[in-house]
Amino acid sequence: MVKNHSLQTLKIGPVVLPNPVFLAPMAGITDYPFRCLARSFGAGLVVSEMISSQALVRNSVRSVRMAGTAEEEFPLAVQISGSDPVVMAEAARINESLGAAIIDINMGCPQRKIVKTGAGASLMRDEVPAARIIEAIVKAVSVPVTVKIRLGWDHKSINAAKIAKIAQDSGVSLIAVHGRTRSRMFSGKADWSAIREVKEAVSIPVIANGDIQSPKDASLCLGVSVADGIMIGRGALGRPWLFDQTLHFLKTGEDKRSPGLEDQYAVAKKHFEYIVDFYGLPVGLWLSRKHLAWYTKGLHGSALFRKSLNNTKSIDEVKELLKRFYETLLTTPIS
Repeated sequence: MVKNHSLQTLKIGPVVLPNPVFLAPMAGITDYPFRCLARSFGAGLVVSEMISSQALVRNSVRSVRMAGTAEEEFPLAVQISGSDPVVMAEAARINESLGAAIIDINMGCPQRKIVKTGAGASLMRDEVPAARIIEAIVKAVSVPVTVKIRLGWDHKSINAAKIAKIAQDSGVSLIAVHGRTRSRMFSGKADWSAIREVKEAVSIPVIANGDIQSPKDASLCLGVSVADGIMIGRGALGRPWLFDQTLHFLKTGEDKRSPGLEDQYAVAKKHFEYIVDFYGLPVGLWLSRKHLAWYTKGLHGSALFRKSLNNTKSIDEVKELLKRFYETLLTTPIS
């Protein structure tokens, strides 16, 4: 029997969210177009892709654009990374001035190019510099500050609960926990039970993240972790309607069918148009390819579609290719 969950509003400082089902920050993915789609399908909070504090302070055009906010995605949490408390604090102030409702500190990115600079999950290796960064950012801004962490650096140094307590004592309003250590990257299964230890160690809200691929996963994760909410990442790639399905399942315990092919096509087409409108050409065409590949993954003829997609050079070519792909599926009898 599936347990129904009471999806009440969730407060992060003064920010009131409609529900505790979040879009996880994903580098190169959770840009403005993706965040708008997630919000349209009911995500209670969307988080920006990770922004380098150094680049933002240097006034990098790309970083400033990444930090921009819009009414459609409000309230937006902007995630920053870095290892210098002074630079991180300045980046937080810049983001607040650009309209961020929440500042999120990245202490969970496992990628080598990030951790070798002392940022991301590397901050979990030493609680002292981590505490300095958290304290500096909390003092620098008037908006709520949240932190996203992993369970620890490796299985010999599980310190998520300790880091969470430090963050809480420093004035952080919410902790999101990915249920893996840095050494495990994205391999194996996320340990939702370990997130429960973090929840029991602090009084601020705790959000569980990792391996939530379906509404049932979300329900199981909440049951095991006793977290205050969940954060969906890779499970929503090519399936932004997963937020709507998850909210329905958590409220009622009943499955909500995925959109039919016609509706899936409409969402994919809208996402493509959002990307091109936001980035322009040729960047928009290039960035859209991975998203369209995710939408079509597992569907008949998707391999040929992806191959053809990589050879497109115009908006009209992509639209026509996408149209033909879905029309073929809709008109081909099921054998």
